[in-house]
Amino acid sequence: MGEIHAESWKSAYAGFFAPEFFAEAVRERRGKWHAVLAEGPEGKGPEGKGPEGKGTVMLAAVDGRPLAFSYFGRSPERPGSAELFGFYGHPDGWGSGVAGALMTASLSAMREAGFDGVHLWTLRDTPQSRRFYAKNGFTESGAVRAHDFGDGHPIEQVEYQLTFG
Repeated sequence: MGEIHAESWKSAYAGFFAPEFFAEAVRERRGKWHAVLAEGPEGKGPEGKGPEGKGTVMLAAVDGRPLAFSYFGRSPERPGSAELFGFYGHPDGWGSGVAGALMTASLSAMREAGFDGVHLWTLRDTPQSRRFYAKNGFTESGAVRAHDFGDGHPIEQVEYQLTFG
């Protein structure tokens, strides 16, 4: 999972951060998942937010190689809804269909868990991610927030949502 997270970040987020901060952020994402999976992230999801360490991780593989994962749980902001805290695909899997299959499975798991919908936050200036979420039935909610990844320079995120019907 760390390899997927780090390589996804390297491909999609490099232009948003200073090189020194970015190198450390990629290193941290590569190494943090053992602790997150073993102990839960001290009351927060893997990006410093989330439902008190409670969530579901789903991993998708092609020919036995893990290439995408999702991390979701109860939304701390929207009662009855899930929040997709993280959805990452390794660039080697882009275009293979693995991310779409994982999203379908993730949404199915959320429905089966009794959630009435799901929301997520993604960077405004990541058109590939935004197209992916729209292709999978999400729509923009209109909400925008500034999120600081730890470098003191908040980046604008947009919220996407999907209601289960």
